[in-house]
Amino acid sequence: MSTAIPPEAPRDCDLCQRLVAYRQDIARVEPDWHNAPVDSFGDIEARLLVIGMAPGRGGANRTGRPFTGDGAGDLLYKALEKHKFSIGKFEKNGNDNLKLRDCMITNAVRCVPPQNKPLGEETRNCRPFLISRLAHLPKVTALFALGRIAHDNVLSTLGLRRAAFPFGHGAQHSLNSEGREFRLFDSYHCSRYNTNTGRLTEPMFDEVFVAVRRFLDSTI
Repeated sequence: MSTAIPPEAPRDCDLCQRLVAYRQDIARVEPDWHNAPVDSFGDIEARLLVIGMAPGRGGANRTGRPFTGDGAGDLLYKALEKHKFSIGKFEKNGNDNLKLRDCMITNAVRCVPPQNKPLGEETRNCRPFLISRLAHLPKVTALFALGRIAHDNVLSTLGLRRAAFPFGHGAQHSLNSEGREFRLFDSYHCSRYNTNTGRLTEPMFDEVFVAVRRFLDSTI
């Protein structure tokens, strides 16, 4: 995995014209929001990398921090605290003292997409940043994919066949890429839609985190 590309997209990234236009449209209405690619957040010594899909319009696109400002973040950061991957207090506006420990959060697509649906071309355009982010985290051994899009992009990032590692909530996959070993953990995305409809419950989400914690504790 090459480190030639920086792990974070530049603030003025213009690789995806549809996303640029959407950011600009939002900025005209909400000029005080972040309205730019959202950087990863967390511990550069992390062994766990949580991969989401993309920033939410009024969430990370507003606050500038992954999963901060929307319902998905409420569940994710609660779980991170419960399973000892964070310290400090989480606030939805991002004005807090929260720090992640042994964990980093990133997104497959760094800019907010219309209707919360990135196109395949946009995930491909953004993939070099995910490749570089992972290359800049040499201690990462656990990958936590939030949803199928994140799952598929992890496999493509590692140069692995998607068909060989099917997505499923609670699924685990042992992966090898260029001499690095990873354990991939899958979960349904912690979106407000999934939690409101009961597709994902807090106990279901916790079960995946328990498996992640068990794996990491076994490799110390």
